[in-house]
Order: sequence, then C-alpha cells, then structure tokens
Amino acid sequence: MKFEEIIKPIGVGLLISAPVILVNFFIFKEKENIFYLLNFLSIFLLFSPLIISKYLRHRKIKEMEEMFHVFLRDFVQAIRSGMTLPVALKTVSENDYKSLSPYIKKLSSQLDWGIPFEKALLNFSRESNSKLIGRIVSSVIESHRFGGNLPDTLESLRSTALETEKLRTERRLYMHSQMITGYIIYFVFIAVLIGLKIFLLPSLTETTAAEVLGANIPKEELMKEYGNLFRNIILIQGLFAGLSVGKMSEGALIAGIKHSIFMIFVGLLVFTFTG
Repeated sequence: MKFEEIIKPIGVGLLISAPVILVNFFIFKEKENIFYLLNFLSIFLLFSPLIISKYLRHRKIKEMEEMFHVFLRDFVQAIRSGMTLPVALKTVSENDYKSLSPYIKKLSSQLDWGIPFEKALLNFSRESNSKLIGRIVSSVIESHRFGGNLPDTLESLRSTALETEKLRTERRLYMHSQMITGYIIYFVFIAVLIGLKIFLLPSLTETTAAEVLGANIPKEELMKEYGNLFRNIILIQGLFAGLSVGKMSEGALIAGIKHSIFMIFVGLLVFTFTG
C-alpha cells in the first residue's frame, strides 16, 4: 500500500476520533471504566478507515481470484472458436466478471492500442495485486514466449485456479467450526475473569496483600489493580484470538481485524459493566 493510501485514511480517522477524545478527556476523565472504553473507541475510530480500506482491498482481490477462472474459461472458448487474441479478449471483456471486469477491459484496450501482449499481461498482473493471478499470468507469458499451445495452457491454468478456489472453499467450511471454537474459548475465558472479579477479589484482605506484595496495600486499591490487569488481559487475548480466527478462516491477518474488534469491544463491555 502506497504512503498516500495510508495517510488519507489516517487523516479521516483523526477527524472522526477527535470529538470522542475531547469529550472523553473533558467529561469522563474521572470515570475510569468509561474513560478506558472511550479511549479504546477513539483508537478504533482513528484506524478504522485504514482497516476498512485494507479489508475492502483484500475482499476485492479475493473476488477477482474467484472470477479469474471463469474469465479463463470464456477466453479459451473464444480462442478455440477461431478468434485472434485481441478479438477474443475484446469479446469476453463484455461479460460481467464483477471487480475483475475493469482490469479485463483495460487489458483489451491496451491490445487495441498496439501494446505487446506480454507487456499488457504484465500490467494486468501488477495492477491486480493478486499473487494467484500473477503466477498464472507468468505461466501464460512463458508459454506464449516459447511457442506453446496457448489454449491448452490456459485450460490447464484455469483448472489450477478452479482447484485452488475449491480448496479455499473447503478450508473455509472446515475452519468454520474452528472459528466458533475460538469464540467459545474467548468468552469462557472472559467468564472465568468475571468470576474471579466477582467472587475472588472481594475475598482478598489487606493481610493477603501484605503477604503477596510485601506492602500494606488497601483492599480497594488491590482490587482496582487486579481489575485493570484482567481488563488488559481481555484486550490482549481478544486482539490475538481475533487475528488467529481470521487467519484460519480466510487465510489473511487483515481478515481477523473485524473479529479482534468485535471480541475486544464485547469483552471490555461485559467486563466493565459486570460486577
């Protein structure tokens, strides 16, 4: 991602989060629990445009990869019907391939302008930002350069792309149960911490604090310290549990950000207003 593509979303996030930060510091500074939640909310609002931008980019690439094998199928059929490469590409560019369509139309236009086939394909691969499409395009270029049977090569690569997509679908179905397990473990973890907060911390005495920490710490102060510790643990656990769930289910850490945000927000909300 280019530098400008990072700065602009951060600027938008700053404009959104600034009012929350000001309200938090001027109104809720003395209310620690609410102050902590609003601090987290302001940080989330600050980075949310960047996170949304990167996630939409990730979804777009996934959709392009899902439609790429359909494009290859139509392209092969057009070539085998007797069309030349530019004519076949122009014909299939009229089809709807969702987010892949603009790139195919641009590829067709470049061939119409006289740009060499290999260079146009390289431009197409680079602009798509997809590793899968990049590998397939490299194979097409090598086959075209050394005089291979292009329709057979494209058909073979289409089968590879289709098989890759099937494997991804199977992995998502298999990992769905793992994702649910991850959520269950996280909320059980929160329940344990809430149980400790409600039933264990009140039983602590000043004598216990002195024995453990070697100092006379008031019971209320000790409970507050433990509460802050548990809250921070929930934040850390929610962050990494969400990233793990996203990586397992969709194969990308950016996909786990939405899970992390949900886990952290719900976890902190439940913990703050329980007990």
